[in-house]
Amino acid sequence: MASSSSSSAAPARAGNPLEEWTGRVKALEAGFRAWMAKQPIHVEAAVTTAVGVVQGGALGGLMGSLTADGGSPFPMPPPPPNANPQAMASFKQAQALAGGPLVQARNFAVMTGANAGISCVMRRIRGAEDIQGSMAAAFGSGAMFSLVSGMGTPNPVASAITSGVAFAVFQGGFFMIGQKFSKPQGVSEDTYYSSTRSMLQKLGLEKYEKNFKKGLLTDHTLPLLTDSALRDVKIPPGPRLLILDQIKRDPGLAKAQ
Repeated sequence: MASSSSSSAAPARAGNPLEEWTGRVKALEAGFRAWMAKQPIHVEAAVTTAVGVVQGGALGGLMGSLTADGGSPFPMPPPPPNANPQAMASFKQAQALAGGPLVQARNFAVMTGANAGISCVMRRIRGAEDIQGSMAAAFGSGAMFSLVSGMGTPNPVASAITSGVAFAVFQGGFFMIGQKFSKPQGVSEDTYYSSTRSMLQKLGLEKYEKNFKKGLLTDHTLPLLTDSALRDVKIPPGPRLLILDQIKRDPGLAKAQ
């Protein structure tokens, strides 16, 4: 009886493989974020841009394969002979939005890579992810998408600026709507922790935001933080070291808010 009960209890003690795998992935992600937060701005921007390029290229390739001429109900017609510049510009625009896998992979890789890189730089400079940084990243990604896709024929510069402004306006609107609906309560209180929240997200330590709020450690206190202050709000030694090191390395956090 004892042996059977112990053998039946063994599987219960065994961890869930999916939970274990998820925990390992989260630990690797947190370690990668912590490593990235310690790097110079140009290194973080380069890595972030490369990741965005890979993700955008994969997404664009998938979309292009679903809308390729062979499987699309509306195949792309060839450009008319001796077409005027306006007609060629319209054809280029249609081709950019309905091209094959390689065309879409290239366009989305450039767009998402530019957005990710500019967002990273703006976040480092401004110390938080805000609407100005989001709109700047959207402008850059829209302008680059217009240039690389050929949508700007015959005036690529003007078209790039127009596309960038359109992307920035839409992104700014989406950012404001997202903020409004994601924080229906306590918005005025959370504004005192915007830099703190951004710092913790970089380090993969979001779960300790409640500790900062419990101890009233607002953005204004970041330059004054000490190990004992973080220990008083029940933050473990490892995260304390990462937080203090990040504040020391980031000029936007080290100076008074």
